[in-house]
Amino acid sequence: MADGAPALPQGRFEGREQFQQWLLEGLGAAARQGWVELTLADADFADWPLGERAVVAALQAWARPGRRFVMLAAGYDEVRRRHARFVQWRMQWDHLVTCRACKGVDRQDFPSALSSPHWSLRRLDTLRCSGWAGPEAARRVQTQELLAEPLRRSTPAFAASVLGL
Repeated sequence: MADGAPALPQGRFEGREQFQQWLLEGLGAAARQGWVELTLADADFADWPLGERAVVAALQAWARPGRRFVMLAAGYDEVRRRHARFVQWRMQWDHLVTCRACKGVDRQDFPSALSSPHWSLRRLDTLRCSGWAGPEAARRVQTQELLAEPLRRSTPAFAASVLGL
């Protein structure tokens, strides 16, 4: 890249380790390059590295006024259970984060992706943790279209805090 930033991964990935590494690289690029919008989707985010220090550090570096972070899941129990650092970050940046739930979609059919106007990563097979990533416009649009219908049918979920009386 002309600005000296490392190139984002592109092509096919295989396995959980490569998926998680490429996801981290994408979030790092979002912070370095100032991407305004990120959308993450998965049935439950159980095998995403959201609670790792490096991921939360990348998200912290990314978070600025005017940015938008959307999460879509079937449910957020696994996020609460497995990703404590992310949950704390989400509470701090609640004004940037919109969490949505789309119930009634089979876990195997639920999209698993990171989508942005600059780069996307999509798991085609969540069991084998394989898929593709890249900056190609056609793939980014395909990922956005994949997420559009579940987002349209979703409802607000995963409140940043629980208020009691």
